[in-house]
Amino acid sequence: MRFSKSLIAFVSVSMLLLHSPLASALAMGQVDTFEDGTVQNWQVALLGAPHPAPPVNVPDGGPMGTGDNYLLLGSLGGQGPGNRLTAINFGAQWAGDYVTNGVGTISMDLRNFGSSDLSIRLYLENPVAGPPTDQAITGARTLPAGGNWTRVEFAVDAASLVGLAGDVNSLLANVTALRIFHGPAEAFPGPAVTATLGVDNITAAQAQAVPEPPALSLLMLGLVTVFYRGRSRANRPRRT
Repeated sequence: MRFSKSLIAFVSVSMLLLHSPLASALAMGQVDTFEDGTVQNWQVALLGAPHPAPPVNVPDGGPMGTGDNYLLLGSLGGQGPGNRLTAINFGAQWAGDYVTNGVGTISMDLRNFGSSDLSIRLYLENPVAGPPTDQAITGARTLPAGGNWTRVEFAVDAASLVGLAGDVNSLLANVTALRIFHGPAEAFPGPAVTATLGVDNITAAQAQAVPEPPALSLLMLGLVTVFYRGRSRANRPRRT
């Protein structure tokens, strides 16, 4: 009996889900520090093909220096398994209702160890089993080749995400998988690339408050000044 590639892919992912925690445990302040020596559910090669550069927990050289663990992701470019830089996490720590839990940004420390500039994005999807019906990606953060550790922030609210399929609001109410990937264009997956990326301190946080526009601030200051000057003149004693 012959099976289609899509059926094999669906069965492979479904089998993985049977052994993976999908409870909605996402919470404000969730942080993947990798200090436990594991890859904290970040995976590659979900469809069975062996990946030549799987995620590795490196025990030294993170943003804090000596003794600071971090996650190392890699890709080999060209064609075949491992040609794209991407990693997925459908563990409990990143699954759930982002809106109810108040998660509006995901920040992390990144370092591009490779020789090619990278454009890093996050990809959110639901569900994991079968083709996702709701998909969205964040804006890109450029990492120059051979750079140092850099703290970057990705907005994951409905107004900031770029929807690829389905509905962004429905997606944020039930995210089942989070990916980190190299994507210069607003599409998934990204192109093949030879890359080595360090990742650490992946953190769920609230959306940043929108700063008050400078023009509005100046207007308010002017109105307050006029108001107090008027009061000052009104309170002056009249000359007789």
